[in-house]
Amino acid sequence: MIYVLRLVIFAFIIYLIYKTVKFIIDPKRKLESAHEQKKYFFYDNPENIRKNFLVTYNGVMFEGEKYLGTTERSFEVVSIFIWPHNADLLKGLSYEDFVYIENEVKLRYPDSEIDWKSPIKELLAKKRS
Repeated sequence: MIYVLRLVIFAFIIYLIYKTVKFIIDPKRKLESAHEQKKYFFYDNPENIRKNFLVTYNGVMFEGEKYLGTTERSFEVVSIFIWPHNADLLKGLSYEDFVYIENEVKLRYPDSEIDWKSPIKELLAKKRS
């Protein structure tokens, strides 16, 4: 009986270690932590085209919707729409901040064309013209 009890305790300790490690390396937790600390973090599952990606930058959460299309070589993500979750938090962000986010998205999806939703779209159109 004592051996069974030791085995159960040992299994429980292994289970706790497994759950702790899984919690520490969870990318969703890292995204939330970066959002609270107003840092940059890119959360995406590149294998799942249907799942949107999330980007946090300077305390603002952005969501990007990916669309699959054809390129000269293969099927790739060719169009991305990005919008902020809360447009009120955009105060203080500049043109360069949005260009930085675009460049980070382009690193992951080089064949894509990035479109922003309003009001960022208007800011970028003014600066680029």
